[in-house]
Formats: sequence, structure tokens, C-alpha cells
Amino acid sequence: MSGWIGVDFDRTLAVYTEWKGENHFGEPIMPMVERIKRWLARGIEVRIFTARWSDVENRVNLAKFMHEWLARVDIPPLKITNEKDYACIQIWDDIAVGVVANSGQPRTIWPEGI
Repeated sequence: MSGWIGVDFDRTLAVYTEWKGENHFGEPIMPMVERIKRWLARGIEVRIFTARWSDVENRVNLAKFMHEWLARVDIPPLKITNEKDYACIQIWDDIAVGVVANSGQPRTIWPEGI
């Protein structure tokens, strides 16, 4: 498989309940940690896809702390981004809504009122 998979950090890879600072990271969500390890073992590129990366002035600091967090769960340093490109094949995220290609229709029907 060519291309990369983006994984959101907060609420997808790490528990997030409230903002506690730019370099505070929640506990790992182990099913996602294990999924990433399986992808990496298969040679699939994985990137952290996070809105935190939009804080350009904090990127060096963020990368340092995020790579340390990843090391604690035995994941090597991953590229961090907040942008997708043509090589992006999937994004795993807690707030994204999947859409059937070329249809404008959601893959999952949401409860009424949402």
C-alpha cells in the first residue's frame, strides 16, 4: 500500500477531556496504539494529524514532547502534520464524518438533530 494514514492525536490516540496546555498529553488509547504498530509493521507510513500543529511557533517544542510520548508506547517518531496531500489515503479522527466518494452522502447516518 502506498501513501500515508493520518491519525488524530487528541481523543483518537490519546485521551483528551479538557485543554491543559500545549504540551500536556493524555493517556494512550491502546487499541489505536496497537493499530498504529500493526500498520508500521506492515510498512505503512503513519503520520500524526493534529490541529496542535497549527501553532507554528510551538512546533519544535510540540514535536519533542509528542515524540517522547510516542516512545513511551513504543512507537517511533512519526511525522506530524495538520495538512493532507495527495498521498493521504486515510484519516482516523474522532470528529470527522466519512463521505461516500462523489456522492456528498455520509457513510454513517447521524442521529437526528446532529
